[in-house]
Parts: sequence; C-alpha cells; structure tokens
Amino acid sequence: MAQTVAPGTSPEGPRRSYMYKVVLLGSMSVGKSSLAYRYVRNDFRELLPTVGCSFFTQTLNLDEATVKFEIWDTAGQEKYQSVCHLYYRDAHAALLVYDIANKQTLSRAKLWLEELEKRFLPDEIVIALVGNKTDLAAEREVTTEEGEEFARTKGLLFMETSAKSNHQVNDVFMGV
Repeated sequence: MAQTVAPGTSPEGPRRSYMYKVVLLGSMSVGKSSLAYRYVRNDFRELLPTVGCSFFTQTLNLDEATVKFEIWDTAGQEKYQSVCHLYYRDAHAALLVYDIANKQTLSRAKLWLEELEKRFLPDEIVIALVGNKTDLAAEREVTTEEGEEFARTKGLLFMETSAKSNHQVNDVFMGV
C-alpha cells in the first residue's frame, strides 16, 4: 500500500498525496537506468553502469490525487547484489528488467525474483517482469511468449519496453 503523505489543498478542497517506492532490478546493461531516465526526463541516454544505486523522482498530478514515485535504480553488477536488499526495503513495486536480446538476463531476473520472494509476502509488493530493448527485435533471444509464460506462472505483471524508442515506458510505471 502506498504511503499517504500529508494532504495538500486545491481549489476543490483537500487533495490526497501518495508516495510509491519502485525499485528496478536486473543484470548489468539491461537498460534499468535508461528506463528510469526515459520515464522521469523523457530522454534517452546510453548511461554508464550504476554504482550502488541511483535515485529518481517523478510526481504526477492526477485529477483525484498527487502521486510521487521514488524510483531506485540498482546496480546490476554481481559485486553489488549483497547490498541491493537495502535499497528495495519498503518498496511498493519492483520492475525485474531483462534484455530481450540476451537470454541470460532473463535467467538472472529469475534469481532477482527469488530474492524478492525471500523478503516480501506475495501481497506486499507488485512485481512486473519487463523485457526491455524491443528496438533490438532482430537480435531477440527471448520470445515474448517466454516472458509472458514465466510472468504468468509466477503471478507477475508483464510488459515489453524500449527506453530508446520510448515504447511502453510510461505504461510499465503506471501499471505497477
């Protein structure tokens, strides 16, 4: 459940505010930072590897409330995995990101899911499996059906995205 922040005011009366913590998990170079950057700044950058964790915020002013996303972008390198649980503590949602052009990254996403399952009860966190880099369809190693099937068997949301072409980036963040 989102944390309710002190309500603000609007011309129509009190306005509810919510904060959601979203954590991005996955192997190195699957595009986690690029997804966060595209969502927050609507821009694409080929970014350097994240060291430890990066932090982004995005505020949405919806008709009925203000929603603030705290987006925690974790490092994909194995050497940082032992501290990643510190970043996803109290998360409301997790995006398990893999590269559709690298089958090994889907296997790593499955390991990240095991980590989440150790730390959260099933109803405590929304988890989405995200196949990124659909702009590399000609180099695809993971079929859409493989991703969908794994997500279905584990009760995860599923979506394919491209941070580079901005394909379904907003949708995946709004979906969780």
